[in-house]
Amino acid sequence: VQLQASGGGLVQAGGSLRLSCAASERAFNSYTVAWFRRALGMDRTFVAGTHRTYGRLYYDDAVKGRFTFSRDNARNTVYLQMNGLTPEDTAVYYCAVGLSGILSNLWSDAAYAYWGQGTQVTVSS
Repeated sequence: VQLQASGGGLVQAGGSLRLSCAASERAFNSYTVAWFRRALGMDRTFVAGTHRTYGRLYYDDAVKGRFTFSRDNARNTVYLQMNGLTPEDTAVYYCAVGLSGILSNLWSDAAYAYWGQGTQVTVSS
C-alpha cells in the first residue's frame, strides 16, 4: 500500500487546514487507519484514527473537538479536518495503515505497516 499525504501549509492560529491521504489501493475500509504527527525534536504521536475491527473514531485528547477524521472509501482517501489550530499543532503529519487487530495498538506507531511521506503543518501565533 502506498500512501500520499497532502494539504499541509502555513496558517495563523485559529485557522483551519484539511489534510488528505490517498491510498494506492482499497486499504482504508479493511485496515486500521490513523493520523500521527511529529513535532520538532519529539516522538511521533497518535492524532486520530479508526480501528479495523471496532470502527469507531478515536482522537488524542489534545485535538478532540477541533480535529475530525473522515474517509471516502470510493476515493481511497482519508481526511483530517483541523480547526482552531494553535502553534502547538505545528508538526509533520503522517497518515498510516496498520494490520493489527489489537485495539491498544491503535495509538502505537510501531503497529503500523504503511506510512505516507508526511506533510508539514505550521501554525503561527
